[in-house]
Amino acid sequence: MDTQLKKGVLEMCVLIQLSRQDMYGYEIMKIIQDVFPDVYDGSIYAILRRIRGDGYAETYMKDVPSGGPARKYYRLTSHGLEYCEKLISEWEKMTRSVERLIK
Repeated sequence: MDTQLKKGVLEMCVLIQLSRQDMYGYEIMKIIQDVFPDVYDGSIYAILRRIRGDGYAETYMKDVPSGGPARKYYRLTSHGLEYCEKLISEWEKMTRSVERLIK
């Protein structure tokens, strides 16, 4: 898949995961890599830094029940949820258009 296309799709996938529940970075990375096995860990963390910097997500620390070090969790802001919904809408329109062209 084209690098630029994948970059946009991955950002949307990360936002979708965070729209469902708060998650920590490694957890998000594993879910994305199950679908896109060729994605590097650093790509997901770069997306997380970018969406946080853009105000779409915020972080907080949460203790691990097993007593390990606290984890940094990400959650969408209201601005991030709106952005996620916008991306999904644009994705659906685009895929419908491409489907029409394919048929």
